[in-house]
Amino acid sequence: MLTPNAFGVEHATGDPKITAMRVLAIDASLRNTGVAIVDANNGKPRSLYFGTIHNASSMRSSSCLVAIRDRLAGLIREHDPDCCALESVIYVQSYKTAIILGAARGAAILAAAENGLPVFEYSPRRIKQATVGRGAAGKNQVAFMVRALLGLTETPDADAADALAIGLTHLRSQDVAGLGIPGATQI
Repeated sequence: MLTPNAFGVEHATGDPKITAMRVLAIDASLRNTGVAIVDANNGKPRSLYFGTIHNASSMRSSSCLVAIRDRLAGLIREHDPDCCALESVIYVQSYKTAIILGAARGAAILAAAENGLPVFEYSPRRIKQATVGRGAAGKNQVAFMVRALLGLTETPDADAADALAIGLTHLRSQDVAGLGIPGATQI
């Protein structure tokens, strides 16, 4: 018997595998925002799109935020994801960096919320743990594992690889939520 969950995703009773879910995954940054669209079709994850939104250093911060929002809105229209997942706020030593990252993250959340997507967040450690198997993994390890897990023919750049890892983490989180294990934090 199939029962829909809060995302309209159908689960067979007793089977925690996701049958269909499409996730917009975002690794927000002002100059290089990693973006991915991943889905699980009958429990098998695949990448539909990945890339990086590059904003030139000559662009004003406000223009970068608009570019992030606009590009994400376009991807949402094109791929019709069910939800959005991103990395939670990270600890940084510079308040200036924290403000810039927060603004980029805000532009990403705005694009998702304007389009009615539920937004979930994961800590960097949890993303690395879910992707590589250890929370202190380096960027190269994340990129290598994402390539292997998704069967990609090329290794994505670091920002796109992080976005793919966020998407995979969300898909796995939804799998285990079906077993009663706490999942993501919805914001």
